[in-house]
Amino acid sequence: MSEREWNFAERVGRVEPSATVAVGNKASELQEQGVDVVDLSVGEPDFPTPERIREAGRQAISDGHTGYTASSGIPELRQAISTDLKGKGVACEPGNVVVTPGAKQALFETVQALVDEGDEVILLDPAWVSYEAMVKLAGGDLTRVDLGQHGFDLEPALDDLAAAISDETQLLLVNSPSNPTGAVFSDAALEGVRDLAVEHDVTVIADEIYDRITYDADPTSLASFDGMAERTVTVNGFSKAYSMTGWRLGYLAAPEPLVDQVSKIHGHSVTCAPNFVQHAGVEALRSVESDVATMVEAFERRRDLVVDLLADHGKEIPKPEGAFYAMIPTPSDDVAWADAAIEDAHVATVPGSAFNAPGYARVSYAASEERLKEGFERLAAEGLI
Repeated sequence: MSEREWNFAERVGRVEPSATVAVGNKASELQEQGVDVVDLSVGEPDFPTPERIREAGRQAISDGHTGYTASSGIPELRQAISTDLKGKGVACEPGNVVVTPGAKQALFETVQALVDEGDEVILLDPAWVSYEAMVKLAGGDLTRVDLGQHGFDLEPALDDLAAAISDETQLLLVNSPSNPTGAVFSDAALEGVRDLAVEHDVTVIADEIYDRITYDADPTSLASFDGMAERTVTVNGFSKAYSMTGWRLGYLAAPEPLVDQVSKIHGHSVTCAPNFVQHAGVEALRSVESDVATMVEAFERRRDLVVDLLADHGKEIPKPEGAFYAMIPTPSDDVAWADAAIEDAHVATVPGSAFNAPGYARVSYAASEERLKEGFERLAAEGLI
């Protein structure tokens, strides 16, 4: 086939491929070559989807729920999401909910609906890799607030946020519990966000995908604070807490004017989330909290193991309070360190630079205790920790 010259959209050139996906691809390539890779890069629980959810999905297929649904989701799931959010103090009716194929799609649609060329969007660093890409694809300009100098804690960084935010700010993204740090922001920190958002009339995306995976803290939903219901887009999903990564099911909850605009993007792109998967989502919200608790207990043990293993090698880190990630300081350039980790130790991690946190690497403890021990033994053997 002859080569031709392509003219790609300028907006695609603004972004780089996902660093987490790139690491996962590298790990897969090595595994295909027969290399035993300890993959500590992936944000995916190693537990099977709870049986009651799987059975609900199978039953939905048997019952013929395989066609299109209403674009915003089946009524039963939107009602279940509304009920769940009300239990967290969030004013939410089914009409405030749009069900999406994954929380990432909910984030993407929200950014597309809100951000124009040149609009300012504030990120709290370290920040999940895809936030930046989503903003750049929409043409937005990024302002970043570094939490790393405050031990990844938002509360002592509120003055920095106050200096960054203004009446010109279009959007602020808040992720608690955090990927990649595992930090859970305190009520005092979130009240500070509320005060600034109200003062400057800023819309906030609250990415709460890990809110059911916490250990030493109880997260509060940002939209539950006075003055935030009318300016907050709450994003959540089923991938992490319910071990449903491959099912691709998430949602956003927002004031109806924003729902109306997001629904245009939703209808013209993905149409709707898969029908039978939505029925499985209803079952997830209704009946498997004990399964979630069992998984969280295992994650907590693994969290403690990672902290102890690092301490054994002289590395003290803030103990993550949620999600299943830890940021570990690297003794050299973090990208070079991560390359050495996978090439020499055959341990996959994600360089902190991917999250705008140079000098760190993110490890996921959504792997078994045996694999975690193996991974850290390999890193130690290669002098990487």
